[in-house]
Amino acid sequence: PCAALTAWRALVDEGDLQAGETVLVQGTGGVSIFALQMAKAMGARVIATSSSDQKLAKLEALGADVLINYKTHEQWGKAVLAATDNEGVDHVIEVGGGGTFSESVRATKLGGHIALIGVLSGPSVKEIILPRLFLKQIRTSGIAMGNHTSQQAMVDYLEKTDIRPVISHTFGFSELAEAFQLQMSHGHFGKIAIQTEP
Repeated sequence: PCAALTAWRALVDEGDLQAGETVLVQGTGGVSIFALQMAKAMGARVIATSSSDQKLAKLEALGADVLINYKTHEQWGKAVLAATDNEGVDHVIEVGGGGTFSESVRATKLGGHIALIGVLSGPSVKEIILPRLFLKQIRTSGIAMGNHTSQQAMVDYLEKTDIRPVISHTFGFSELAEAFQLQMSHGHFGKIAIQTEP
């Protein structure tokens, strides 16, 4: 699936994830959930953010080590620093966009990597303290899935693990409008599947 390949490219191809490193995943969409599962399988520590304590509990069940509700911790980057002895994370799966990027920079360690994947909170960054970005020597990568070679490597890896897509809801093709309504309401956890009808 596209979400898994995007997570793979962010963590493996661009991030060179190593066991013992720390990964921050944002939210409970398909990319973040695949990134969580992959990072744990590769021996990383995972910090997860969400606006819902109920969804954070589900992330914990999938293996997240540290949970941060960004509604109750607006400057959640500080909470990430507190959870990492003020060091920061090695990798950020940045799906929020403009509304989360500054906190992602705050949460990233010296020499860390931010994989820019989505713009769920908007495409424009309100404020970023540029010296924080370059003084911390943070590397950023724009991620839009991957190529065939990456896909084959990912499939070969996934076949050796128990990583599976997390399907929140399944809709028939005739229920497409309801599926989009669910997505827009942020009521899902993981992927929304559309089943083609015979």
